[in-house]
Amino acid sequence: MFEELVKLNCFSENDLIRKEAAELLEREYGCEINCIEMSESVRFAHHGRGCTIVAAKLCDDVVIFQNVTIGANQKFNRKTARWENLGNPILGPGVIVADGAKILGPVVIGENTVVGAGAIITKDIPANSVAYGVNQFKAKPEDYDLVFRNEMPTFADILAANQQLIKKYQEN
Repeated sequence: MFEELVKLNCFSENDLIRKEAAELLEREYGCEINCIEMSESVRFAHHGRGCTIVAAKLCDDVVIFQNVTIGANQKFNRKTARWENLGNPILGPGVIVADGAKILGPVVIGENTVVGAGAIITKDIPANSVAYGVNQFKAKPEDYDLVFRNEMPTFADILAANQQLIKKYQEN
């Protein structure tokens, strides 16, 4: 149901259907999605729970995890009586945004970048990076896919890893 609501909210040409889908997304999943341009290949992990996504553009194969905020970081200059820092983020192709990250303002997140859990990003991040902390980034390791890959681990693999961790904990 979530994926269908996203399609209706983001791609329907009928204003009433878009509005109804947006209301259901917010009520059922705590998720708001409002983008100027968004690829149909964008995916939301965990049904986009707790996400507020207000972006200029989300490119192909972007993956967004739960409790992510993507939006504005504008300010009003009282001396000039003008708004500054207007605009919303652009996420390039293959960007992954991990749990709880915040991407704010007219920034560009370069292709194949991973924005780490809890990161706060208000500045452009170059392609093929790992963004973390507050506006920090480093080169993405070439030998690893971080956080997400189309071929995710099986439930059995995750269960076995957790059982090993519990065993290690109990031995200490």
